[in-house]
Amino acid sequence: MSLSKKKERAETTIKEMGLQDAMDTRIGGWGNKGLSGGQKRRVSICMEILTRPKLLFLDEPTSGLDSAASYYVMKRMIDLARQDRMTIIASIHQPSSQVFQLFHNLCLLSSGRTVYFGRSDIAYKFFESNGFPCPSHQNPSDHYLHTINTDFDEDMDQVFHANKTTEEAISFLVRCYKSSHTCQEIHRHVAEICIENREELKKGSQANFISQCLILTRRSFVNMYRDLGYYWLRLAIYIALCSGLGSVFYDIGSGYSSIQARGSLLMFTASFLTIMAIGGFPSFVEDMKVFQRERLNGHYRPAAFVVSNTISSAPFLLAISLIPGAITYSLVGLQQGCAHFIFFASTLLACMMLVETLMLIVASIMPNFLMGLITGAGIQGLMILSGGFFRLPHDLPLVFWRYPLYYIAFHRYAYQGLFKNEFEGLTFPAAQVLQGGGGGGGAAYIKGEEILRNIWQVEMGYSKWMDLAMLFAMVAFYRLMLLIVLGTVEKFKPVIREINFFFLGKQEKY
Repeated sequence: MSLSKKKERAETTIKEMGLQDAMDTRIGGWGNKGLSGGQKRRVSICMEILTRPKLLFLDEPTSGLDSAASYYVMKRMIDLARQDRMTIIASIHQPSSQVFQLFHNLCLLSSGRTVYFGRSDIAYKFFESNGFPCPSHQNPSDHYLHTINTDFDEDMDQVFHANKTTEEAISFLVRCYKSSHTCQEIHRHVAEICIENREELKKGSQANFISQCLILTRRSFVNMYRDLGYYWLRLAIYIALCSGLGSVFYDIGSGYSSIQARGSLLMFTASFLTIMAIGGFPSFVEDMKVFQRERLNGHYRPAAFVVSNTISSAPFLLAISLIPGAITYSLVGLQQGCAHFIFFASTLLACMMLVETLMLIVASIMPNFLMGLITGAGIQGLMILSGGFFRLPHDLPLVFWRYPLYYIAFHRYAYQGLFKNEFEGLTFPAAQVLQGGGGGGGAAYIKGEEILRNIWQVEMGYSKWMDLAMLFAMVAFYRLMLLIVLGTVEKFKPVIREINFFFLGKQEKY
């Protein structure tokens, strides 16, 4: 279906649900400007209808609606079901006689037991034939609910069950239904459907993958653009921080002392600038809530969400890498050359994409704000310690810190790539020159390659572009991990909830 037809269908559905006067109204407006409870209910129904599902579950769709609106909404649902060959299963609260007549089939449950399941228009015969006739001029649905209601046993026994208790009456009706012709017909019909239409039931009605990605990318980009706290505030903070960083290391020079200063600057850039991406964690948590609700409703697949999030966030992350990065690079006076700055900004971009993906993974597993921040910051702290700056690679303890953490921490590739980008091709005066020596009359200099090999213990067997390629490969791997986590987290959510509440000291039972 083309986008124009989808838009036309959406507008038609909105009008048929009586929402044409609220088409330009914000759902969560201030004061009296927002939608009413009944209108919000109809909007939620419209959202489900637009996906054209073959099977639609509605939990009390008429809640908050008056009797006229309830009939109108349910009548429209029946028309849609016929038009799109849709099956609708709804639990409904105290339907009027008009609304009850719209239902083709009826299922009555009491304490998990099936009291009746069959055509709604002949349910009265079942109750009448088993000693519970519906009184004249009474809504049949009210009579059925009163008969099988167990909340007020003492009062209900005297009014509806004659000489039987509520439990006895329900058990009697359950036995009667199991032995009835209606029950046998239902079992036979279900068996036929399972055999004949098994493949038909598996067919979906989702939009294709490309359409899902395009729509989600546009929506995600608009949300990021409008939300000041998502990227704009972070951009402002990065500009302020990089301006401060540039002023601290202003005009760093090319003396021997600048070797350590350049290394510290590059380490700070790859570590503490990128770790600030956790500032977007609250927005990530909200994105995960929306994704989980929409995925469970069958709107799109996890892969579409991952692709759209990657594409929509890339322009903002690129801006954060280029603008603050240019400020720091120019103020400090790092190695000149367009290729050197491009590598610097690209490394910063890759690191921020890695941190964002890591925090998205954490947000999908731990939706609790405090737990998520602690977990994400803790993981990155361990990676920074093993990256090869605070403790040089050859000096790292072999167990855990060097094998495997040093090789899987992205900071290692960021540090080494930035060091190569800065020191290769430069020369610095050796330490003894600064001591006023010069005994032999010749100036002693140390090449950048020697600094990389002997001072920073950088692996020189491959170029800096290989380090950058490793960073972007890790971005792809982290995104794949996010996809796997999104696809499997629902199975382990009960366990995750128990762990979260254990650490938070809560004893609420799920």
